[in-house]
Amino acid sequence: MSSIYQKVLGVEFSQLHPNIQKRFGFSSSDGIAAIGRGTMDKVWYGKWFTLPFLYIGTWRNILFPQKGKNIPFTIHNYAYLDSFGRETVTWVRSFDFQNRVRKFDATMIYSEQRQKIIDYLGTHQHLAVEIDMSVADNGGIKLRSGNQYFYEGLLGFRFPMIASGYADVCEWYDDVEGTFRIDVQVHNKTFGPLFGYSGHFDVEYVHGEPIPAEMKPVREEKRE
Repeated sequence: MSSIYQKVLGVEFSQLHPNIQKRFGFSSSDGIAAIGRGTMDKVWYGKWFTLPFLYIGTWRNILFPQKGKNIPFTIHNYAYLDSFGRETVTWVRSFDFQNRVRKFDATMIYSEQRQKIIDYLGTHQHLAVEIDMSVADNGGIKLRSGNQYFYEGLLGFRFPMIASGYADVCEWYDDVEGTFRIDVQVHNKTFGPLFGYSGHFDVEYVHGEPIPAEMKPVREEKRE
């Protein structure tokens, strides 16, 4: 079975660096988890007026109002079938600041309806974000967020971008240093830079390990 990222990129998937292909190339049928551990050289947020937006994000493990340098970092990627039978990949990120651990959780699926990746942000999948994906010049993978939708109970609407941000992500493999690198930048067209981080990590591939309950969302949303 192809991974959700192979499904989106098609033949372009082969243009990715081999280590990026391995990291983004497994599905639920492979029984593999990718666990990354490293250091974010810098975690930052925008001007003071972005803080309320970031504080709200902490309620559901979506962004946070904290910054620093050389922050220990972990990321857990498990591929599984969710309760609706959709191929799903976890993106559970932890940032170990000295005074607390901050979390940034998400689960990704491939939407047949939209023909692209949908990134459900947070522990309760309230926010669904369309993701455009491409191959970077350095053999890395580029992700850019697009339209966002808020879902809760019977409520569902396209989220106004004045109150949110667009994310640009690039993950690649550094052959010189022998490590994965990542750069994430979230910005708002009106208010400017909101949040971001950049750094490096190494990946361990674990076979046959059951998915810990805390890696899955508390609530799953059927709407895409």
